[in-house]
Amino acid sequence: MELQEKLLIEKQLFAAGYRFIAACDEVGRGPLAGPVVCAAVILPIGEGELIEGVDDSKKLSAKKREKLDALIREKAIAYAVCEVDNTVIDEINILQATRLCMKRAVESLSITPDFVITDGNMTLDIPFPQRSIVGGDAACYSIGAASIVAKVYRDRLMEDFAKEYPYYAFEKNKGYGTKAHIEGIREHGLCNIHRKTFTTKF
Repeated sequence: MELQEKLLIEKQLFAAGYRFIAACDEVGRGPLAGPVVCAAVILPIGEGELIEGVDDSKKLSAKKREKLDALIREKAIAYAVCEVDNTVIDEINILQATRLCMKRAVESLSITPDFVITDGNMTLDIPFPQRSIVGGDAACYSIGAASIVAKVYRDRLMEDFAKEYPYYAFEKNKGYGTKAHIEGIREHGLCNIHRKTFTTKF
């Protein structure tokens, strides 16, 4: 999808008079370990201010994501990253934890947004007008940017956890249920960052 096509939502909102359009996305709903992480970004969309190559973070190589993450943070009018840990996920379930994480990310922005767009099918408990877009991380420029910031942040976090908990190959699987990860659980049991509600069968 061309960059200009990915800007359709932002352009419509700009035309409707909204100026600070915050986009929010999450990473880490599916893993067996670690937090869910959400990023919110408000990006400029003027001609000379666009970042080429922004896409759904899952479609990009780690190297490309790192590069884009630095550019997004540099060019953003505002950005915020929040995490909700495994204990809260176990307590309130992953869907509610994701909603809470997105809400916190939006509320942590240094500039108050006047419209919020989120990926997926998520209504947030926020005092701003909002719109949810299924597949937004691939179809919408700002949501794609938020997905990159969240993914890079969470990947680094899981690499740090790998040093603390070396038995689960977190540096490779980022907490997802790979063969090496599941073997690690079977051999060493659960660690402090495992989601107990996700690992009942082990």
